[in-house]
Amino acid sequence: MAQVYEAGGRLFLLNVALGLGTFMQVLDSSIANVALPYIAGNLDVSAEQGTWVVTSFAASNAIVLPLTGWLSDYFGRVRLFVWSVLMFSFVSFLCGLASSLTMLVFLRVLQGAVAGSLIPLSQALMINSNPHDKRGAAMGFWAMIVIVAPVLGPIIGGYLTEEYSWPWIFYINVPIGIFSALLVWYFLRDSESEIQRHPIDWTGLCLLVIGVGSLQIMLDRGKDLDWFESNEIIAYTVVSFIALTYFGIWNVSQKHPIVDFSFFKIRNFALGSICITLGYLLYFGSAVTLPLWLQTQQGYTAYWAGLAVAPIGLVPFIFSTTVGRFVYRYDARFFAASSFLFFALGFFYQSGFTSQVSLNDIMWVRFLQGFGIAVFFLPLVQISLGQVHKDRYASASGLFNFIRILVGSGFGTSLSIQLWTRLEIFHHSRLVEDETVYRPATQLFYRALDNFDPAVINQLLDKQVEQQAYMLATNDLCYMGGWLFLCMIPLVFLCERVKAPQGPMLVAE
Repeated sequence: MAQVYEAGGRLFLLNVALGLGTFMQVLDSSIANVALPYIAGNLDVSAEQGTWVVTSFAASNAIVLPLTGWLSDYFGRVRLFVWSVLMFSFVSFLCGLASSLTMLVFLRVLQGAVAGSLIPLSQALMINSNPHDKRGAAMGFWAMIVIVAPVLGPIIGGYLTEEYSWPWIFYINVPIGIFSALLVWYFLRDSESEIQRHPIDWTGLCLLVIGVGSLQIMLDRGKDLDWFESNEIIAYTVVSFIALTYFGIWNVSQKHPIVDFSFFKIRNFALGSICITLGYLLYFGSAVTLPLWLQTQQGYTAYWAGLAVAPIGLVPFIFSTTVGRFVYRYDARFFAASSFLFFALGFFYQSGFTSQVSLNDIMWVRFLQGFGIAVFFLPLVQISLGQVHKDRYASASGLFNFIRILVGSGFGTSLSIQLWTRLEIFHHSRLVEDETVYRPATQLFYRALDNFDPAVINQLLDKQVEQQAYMLATNDLCYMGGWLFLCMIPLVFLCERVKAPQGPMLVAE
């Protein structure tokens, strides 16, 4: 019996409802970035500790991602999507009620876990719910949502945090989620996928959760506990190493493995995964550190910090569908290489910033990097997955994005913050060494504030040194990021050219 598709306004509403599932998940990966100083201050923790709100969500989200296929077979795609959206909305509401960092991080772990299936499910359901002649337009609409969400995230997050309070960055998910779930259930409740109860490797899953969780906690708490001077950090490291080692050994011998490592035998998949993971790590690291620097050192409010970083989404918003049409006609390696070049130019430009940098300069460099975003994801997806057989495409895509989200978003955020603070400490100590009472600039500073108490003058001087140290640390990160992007360009051309994908276009499964 031929499938009956919705049409007209009903089809549009269905696509919007499915797209909102993706919108919420992607939005929540960026909406908290500009609110971190407010969350940290309200919960009485440091701004660096506040980044756990981001990393905990990314880590649990990545762990669940490879399980999407098994979960959708076990419960059905429509039911899983609807319940995931409803649970995501409910946990989001609880996040807004959190009264401590421990409680908020725990809830963000749950939120990331229930959201792990939303992106691939919304995409799969949208493909199946649209007739063949409209799938291209539907996926263009879906890709646009994926691009718009990170752009709106910092702006919406900044506005809600300033005008109301930070819990509203989570409360906003509740009406969106209810609307999405009700519409999807209304339209697709009679179009459920076939239920297949496959076994799952619970031992492998437990080892993966323990290994990844311990590693993420080690990265997040390392700075506060002085790294390997702490027995707690050593314990997390040992547990993570043992769990991940046993997971690798155990996983290879399983009939239904949690993660299929055999895809790394494909050269394009291995090299493409490295490129997109490193690129995503550098991009997402800057997406966290830049708003944090603007608010803690440059005096920006959450809203203006979000507005400053938003232009990176303008170019991909306009040209994403165009890139999607042309990337399969030409050599995707040149698209990816041009993406790395735009990123490198943007980072090199940003590495010359001073503490007097204007809002226009910040917005301009983010706009420049937007050209890199526009040709970043789709070409690397084609390069990495284009040689995978269509029957294994979903599994390969799950592993591909598991690595990207876990390492690039979860671990990348922690590593970027840790490196940023370490570089600040280094520059702070060097600047303090140079600030002697015999230095003319120092003498002039004290004479200009001669009417103030000496203790106040010392505090003001130290604040100036701290601001410059963070500025230099930010510049160092950008300089290193620019060189890493340039070094990845030759890596792309070690991949073989892929003319056309063998499977469906799974942009972010």
